[in-house]
Amino acid sequence: MSGPAPANRLVVPVVVLAVLLAAPPFLSSYVLTLLTQSLIYAIVAMSLDLLLGYLGLPSLGHAAYLGVGAYSVGILTSRYGAGFGTVLPVGVGLALILAAVFGLLALRATGVYFLMITLALGMVAWGLAYRWVSLTQGDNGISGLPRPDVPLPWSLAGAIPFYYFALAGFLLALGVLWLIVHSPFGMSLVGVRESETRMRTLGYHVWLHKYLGFVISGGVAGFGGVLWAYYNGFVGPTDLDLSTSVEVLLMVALGGRATLLGPALGAGIIVFLKNLVSVYTQRWLLILGAAYIGTIVYAPEGIVGAVRRLSEATEPAPARPEA
Repeated sequence: MSGPAPANRLVVPVVVLAVLLAAPPFLSSYVLTLLTQSLIYAIVAMSLDLLLGYLGLPSLGHAAYLGVGAYSVGILTSRYGAGFGTVLPVGVGLALILAAVFGLLALRATGVYFLMITLALGMVAWGLAYRWVSLTQGDNGISGLPRPDVPLPWSLAGAIPFYYFALAGFLLALGVLWLIVHSPFGMSLVGVRESETRMRTLGYHVWLHKYLGFVISGGVAGFGGVLWAYYNGFVGPTDLDLSTSVEVLLMVALGGRATLLGPALGAGIIVFLKNLVSVYTQRWLLILGAAYIGTIVYAPEGIVGAVRRLSEATEPAPARPEA
């Protein structure tokens, strides 16, 4: 009775992927812009899900890694004319290094103290971006960044080609994170989340697992930051702002923790809601807050978690064998 279940779970993701591949030529430029933004933010949200969903570590400084990746594009491209092949590994590498340093400090605490340390570290990164004018151009940011020049038969300057480029980056990040969370290492992260004491008793190095998860999460967020800078053509201190970290946290909570695809769904909802609601009111943050509160109250496991629970509740019970 349980054989078809895994196949059934793949139906919706496959259909969504088919729509994402086929729909762009039929969409308006505005909707295509929002879809591209959603795919890039989905990468950052999934990276945070590795921390929040699989390790149980909420962070309010995740925008720092996005910002490091984005500033790598801005500085290397505008000052040195570096290409995508150089900028990508540098951006991801610097995000990994920053996460390695921040992890040494943040993982000394737990619970709300961990959250506060990540908030403080994120604000330090924002302050450097805002005050280090000789490197980051301060509040003016770095503008005029060209689209990446990659060895493809078409240019990425157009909206549709770059959309598919962002979709490829999203699928790459999803594949890497899927392999990580379904590996023995990923299973051990869940064990650490459920009971650190039990994992220590079994001989696992709990701190090292948390540290490696922290660093990997930062590196994937840096990859999203590289794509964001190429898409936006601009990078500034607002990319490292607290509001950016809060939005990413909302994406994970709204879509569903420890699901990967849930944060991607949450990213799409938040991006569309933010841009559509802000057209009619400047108080869109209140609406986002209300959406978050509603999710916590009525669907604490997020949208994907609620759908899974509903589908499991409606599945017929397996027939009992006759005596």
